[in-house]
Amino acid sequence: MPNFIVFIFGVIILVFFSFISCSENEKSSKFTEHKKMVESRNKIVKDSIIVDCNYTFEDAIAGSKAPIEIINQLKLISVRYYSTDGKIHKGQILTNEKLVDNINHIFDFIYKEQFPISKAIPIVKYDWNDNTSMNSNNTYSFCYRNTSYSKHAWGMAIDINPYFNPLRWKNEYKYRANKPAEAVYDTTVSGTLYPSHPVVLEFKKLGFRWGHSFTRNYDDQHFEK
Repeated sequence: MPNFIVFIFGVIILVFFSFISCSENEKSSKFTEHKKMVESRNKIVKDSIIVDCNYTFEDAIAGSKAPIEIINQLKLISVRYYSTDGKIHKGQILTNEKLVDNINHIFDFIYKEQFPISKAIPIVKYDWNDNTSMNSNNTYSFCYRNTSYSKHAWGMAIDINPYFNPLRWKNEYKYRANKPAEAVYDTTVSGTLYPSHPVVLEFKKLGFRWGHSFTRNYDDQHFEK
C-alpha cells in the first residue's frame, strides 16, 4: 500500500511539473510571437518613412560663410513629420545648440497634431539662398547672413512652411511683394499658421517671439529667440 501511495504521489508531481512546463512554454511562445509582431510593425513603420535628407554635419555646413564661432554653436538634428502628402517624412534641422530641445519638442508636438510640414532640409541644398528655400516651402533654421538683424545667422530662429505663411508687409510698406513673391496667405490651407493656432501657442509657451508681431510686416513663418 505505501508503494501505491508513493506511485500516486509521483504521478501527481509529474503531472504538476508537466503542466508548469507547458504553461511556461505557452507563455514563452506568446512572448516570442508578440515580439515578432512588434518588430514587424516597427519595420513597416520604418520602411514607410520617406527620407527628405540625410546629411552629415559637414554636408550641412558646406559652403557656409559663417565664422567658426557660429559654426561651433550649431547642431544638426533629425525630425519627423507628416508632410503635405499625408505621409511620414524624416528631415533635418541645422540650428543653434541652445534651441535643440525646443525644436525637438516642437516637432514632437507637430507630429502628434499631424500638422503638415512640406519639408525640412538644411538650406545648403538651396546654395544658401533663403529665397529659393522659401519658394520650395522648406522649413529651416540656420542661414548665415547679416548678424545685426537676422536671428537665422545664429541658428536662433526657424521658419515654418514659408510658402504657406509668407512675409506680408504692413502699413506704408504694403506696396512691397510678399516673400515668397507668389505666395498667398490662406488660413484654410492646412499647414498655415494664425494667432490661435495650436502650433503658434506652443511656440509661445516655449518663449519664442512670433514674426506676426513685427512692426513692418507679418512674418508668420518666423519664430525666434
